[in-house]
Amino acid sequence: MKTINNLFFVVAMFLVTSVAFSQGTITGKVVDSETGPLPGASVVVKGTTNGTSSDFDGKFKLNVKSATGTIEVSYVGFGTKTVTFNVTGGTVDLGTITLVSNNSLDEVVIVGVVDIAKERETPVAVSTIRAEEIVERLGNQELPELLNATPSVYATKSGGGFGDSRINIRGFDQVNTAVLVNGVPVNDMENGRVFWSNWTGLADVASAIQVQRGLGSSKLAISSVGGTLNIVTKTTERNEGGFVGTTLGNDNYLKTIASYSTGRMDNGFAFTGLFSRTAGDGYINGTAFEGYNYFIGFGWADEDRKHDIQFTATGAPQVHNQRTTSFFNAATIGQYLQFGDKYNFNHGTLNGEEFNWRRNFYHKPVLSINWDWNISDDTKLSTVAYASFGRGGGTGDIGRLPGFNFASSDIFRNQQNGEVLWDRIVQYNSGQATTFSDGNVYQRTDQENGLFINDSRDNGISRRASVNSHNWFGLLANLNTRLNDNLTLDVGFDARTYKGFHYRRLDNLLGADAYRDNDDVNNPNRVLTNTYASDFGSIVNVFKDIDDEDKIDYYNIGYVRWLGIFGQLEYKKDDISAFVQFSGSNQGFSREDLFAVTVAEGQRTDWENILGGTIKGGLNYNIDENHNVFGNAGYYSKQPLFDSVFLDFGNDINQDYVNEKVLGFELGYGYKSEKFNANVNIYRTSWKDRFIQVFGTFPDPTDPMETVQGRSSLVGVEQIHSGVELEFTYKPLDMVTFRGMASFGNWEYGGSVSGPAFDTNDNTIVGENTLFLDDVKVGNAAQTTMRLAVIVEPVERLKFDIAGFRADDLYADIRAEDFDEADNNGSLQLPAYTLFEGGMSYKWLVGKEKENSIFFRLNVNNLFNTTYIAESQTNIFADPGDATFDGINTDNKAFFGFGRTWNFSLRYTF
Repeated sequence: MKTINNLFFVVAMFLVTSVAFSQGTITGKVVDSETGPLPGASVVVKGTTNGTSSDFDGKFKLNVKSATGTIEVSYVGFGTKTVTFNVTGGTVDLGTITLVSNNSLDEVVIVGVVDIAKERETPVAVSTIRAEEIVERLGNQELPELLNATPSVYATKSGGGFGDSRINIRGFDQVNTAVLVNGVPVNDMENGRVFWSNWTGLADVASAIQVQRGLGSSKLAISSVGGTLNIVTKTTERNEGGFVGTTLGNDNYLKTIASYSTGRMDNGFAFTGLFSRTAGDGYINGTAFEGYNYFIGFGWADEDRKHDIQFTATGAPQVHNQRTTSFFNAATIGQYLQFGDKYNFNHGTLNGEEFNWRRNFYHKPVLSINWDWNISDDTKLSTVAYASFGRGGGTGDIGRLPGFNFASSDIFRNQQNGEVLWDRIVQYNSGQATTFSDGNVYQRTDQENGLFINDSRDNGISRRASVNSHNWFGLLANLNTRLNDNLTLDVGFDARTYKGFHYRRLDNLLGADAYRDNDDVNNPNRVLTNTYASDFGSIVNVFKDIDDEDKIDYYNIGYVRWLGIFGQLEYKKDDISAFVQFSGSNQGFSREDLFAVTVAEGQRTDWENILGGTIKGGLNYNIDENHNVFGNAGYYSKQPLFDSVFLDFGNDINQDYVNEKVLGFELGYGYKSEKFNANVNIYRTSWKDRFIQVFGTFPDPTDPMETVQGRSSLVGVEQIHSGVELEFTYKPLDMVTFRGMASFGNWEYGGSVSGPAFDTNDNTIVGENTLFLDDVKVGNAAQTTMRLAVIVEPVERLKFDIAGFRADDLYADIRAEDFDEADNNGSLQLPAYTLFEGGMSYKWLVGKEKENSIFFRLNVNNLFNTTYIAESQTNIFADPGDATFDGINTDNKAFFGFGRTWNFSLRYTF
């Protein structure tokens, strides 16, 4: 902490400068010669420290002290360009300033409905990662992991399967972090989750990713409690050309990719296409994967750009084996120490081939049509219509074997390597005498009409697939009009409809002849023999009819509809910019249960409509060309999730739900100069009134000798997240750049809450349940993170970089309902850790005119092969005599982070 305090002191002293009188103002736009705008380009008056940087659109505005002079425009990886100016007491536009790129960068195209924050203008805390950094750093990592370079972000690989990573922003998980692709919200409409395995292709097509921490600048009423991820993808408005490439990595990782764009042709049309394939064995044992990504874009614009229409289709079908993140089916630290940190609790071999309890299979193509209509010089209408068709799910176990043992039982695992004894399970299911690892001999004798029939109880174990498919349609429109020189008004609407299909089906009978399902009250005691493979064949056709599939265990449909309106008034004059936003939404829920409810009872509920909305505003003041300050505040009334409206996975509506309340404040300061840029901000977010059910055991009021279960619906739980964030770039020499960040959070529950406990049978008050949350820390994300990267470019187009990342104040994943006893120990703090990564790249210009290039890149992650715990699903403290690892009880179910990994990329651009 002393080092950090010194750092803050040095930065603060460095940022103290005086305000100078300006002769005039120059403006312009900095672009890449190949693709488009360059955000963050340095614009400095030659021979002085007076400078600024371009915003997300490449635009800049700089007050100058002399009537004439020269500016130098530079960007890392680009040649510097000088431009003369002549201004006397006014504003002169220098137009478009084009830099020649030393590295291939993809175009950043801002779609009309995208809310992109601009430096020194939009008063929110923001970080932007451009395509260049994505191409360089990603390799065989996953997209969320790149965001660990930004303050208050904690991303891990979680179970370690392909696309199974997760992300937290300011201590809030993915359910409460909004993800937007070209301005379109993609969080699941029932539960708010985002599964990155469905979006693995975004890294291939992303032009930039902007992280807006806090409530952000989006005009929509979205789940931005912790922050918003704006992912901007390629459009058809790129220059003619393309690229082909490949990436090799550890554990047989292989990725191939190809892309081509026609550029805008004489008739106004353009086309972009991209296709890639990724496959490998997986770093974790038994996590082989195969995935594809496609992107197709067609566009047309008339000659004067009054109308611009873009059609895009993208998808990432994939199948991958997993290491489960389920609390009930996960390994302990002790098992990892015994079998290695790559151990997979679900893995084994069947007939000599890899087989796994957990296998994810999904395909979620997204289609969209964007239309930008420039009605006049002052008015523009932007509209996007989109559709998403998700198909797939994940496998797991159902049933039990002898002695009522579930699949998680150790008797089904090899005691030498921990792998599941699949061949022996098949033997038992098919009636053969079988010895499991407990040494006992088991044999089925429950034949029925000559068949061995599994079920969900104690007759055999089957592999089932939980299918979660959906049809999702949306329409989003924004009308932007300039009221006068200083005021701009935006109004629009956001309409969505969603239908989610949830059921289970048989994946593999594992040696049995059939399966008996008795969970469909409308068709009990069915004996089924059909199985459905969880492979590419089951997800390619997203329009395949599911009515003929045999379903087991449960079958229900969730309906969600959303209608929102929004508006924003933005003010800009001289050095002041401000905005006020509002949004209102009606979210409707309906549920249809085709298994647990009879047709006569009525299987579908009425619509439950819930109102919500946001109001927020902020102001930025550019003190001078170096300094700016900003502040914002917002309030969000957030509708509860689907499972909080319908209790216990049934059709009964929760009568106690209320909207969640989010209140956020933020203050920030920025400094820009020729060699040093920095941003620091402080924040506080309060999130309360989430619905939590708590159960307890109480004396029966009618018979003190007996007990009853009492259920409480508690809505007063509050989380308070506050902290400080710093981000900076320092370029002392043309060949050396430092990039760093530090974030210090204090995320904890707001205090204990209590509520009456009702008998679950007759709704009589039988006692009181209390959650003892005083001083309990919020878990599952590091509250302190730091990163420092050094980039060295000794000669043109040759680059070396190394970075260190520190995670501290990391607590186990806990839930408020876990703290129902007064003598709890609070949150379990995990050991801090530091990781290093390094890379090198070179761009070789080829062709007669050197217009093409070959790009080489090598990355090594976790350079020193550090062993560390990235997260824990349990909160078990160590008592004297308990086995521990680095002070942590080895009974905890946790995940170690990956050891050293590497990847090498080769890309030819033409």
